[in-house]
Amino acid sequence: MRAVYVLTLRQMAGRWRLIIMAVLALLPVIVTLTVLGARAPSVGDFEMVVLSTMLAGSIMPLVVLAIGAPAFANELEDRTLANLVLSPIPRWQIAVPKLLAVLTLAVPFTAASALVTAHIAFLGDPRATFAVVAGALLGVALYAAAFTWLGLVSTQAIGIGLLYVVLWEGFFAGLVPGVRLLSIRHHAIALMYGLDPRRFAAYSDFHPSLAIVVVTSVLAVGGLLWLSVRRLRTMDVP
Repeated sequence: MRAVYVLTLRQMAGRWRLIIMAVLALLPVIVTLTVLGARAPSVGDFEMVVLSTMLAGSIMPLVVLAIGAPAFANELEDRTLANLVLSPIPRWQIAVPKLLAVLTLAVPFTAASALVTAHIAFLGDPRATFAVVAGALLGVALYAAAFTWLGLVSTQAIGIGLLYVVLWEGFFAGLVPGVRLLSIRHHAIALMYGLDPRRFAAYSDFHPSLAIVVVTSVLAVGGLLWLSVRRLRTMDVP
């Protein structure tokens, strides 16, 4: 497992990929400083524009997509996945370190962005800041599991992932209330509300309870990891 984990980190930690992720992580901070400097927005406006739409709805999935999708897709395209699949190790010992490597790279950028953004916006309120960071980490875990599996089933994972972020998370989840139960973005926001109902009261009318968010998130990550393991067991690798 350690060898797969280290190899994946080396493959994904390219200089330009890290620079792009750093720029994306800085965007919510810059927007927050700009908005607060220009005027005094309402709490609801800030949460909807910066936290929901920008951080949870675009920056976080894009950061994870840039790392998660190529974790398997690059090896499929280069036809080097056969070296792992034909090795005498359980398939879960391939899928788990891949997912852990994606989290290792994505978590620092997303957590730092959420921490600084929330600290500035909520004037150092520790509970609100913790809620935002926890929601961001939950979103990273869900997106990482989804995009890592997607990279295993398609060499066009980046394009499909972008369509998912734009259409499902950005369009349908915002218009159709029932779709929100299947939205990673809204699960992240729901965790923020569950941890700090006072600050995020505006989201109480359409988000599930904290217990439901935690249970469904654990099941989703576990299910996607199982799908990755199953795919590794059944796929034909050239």
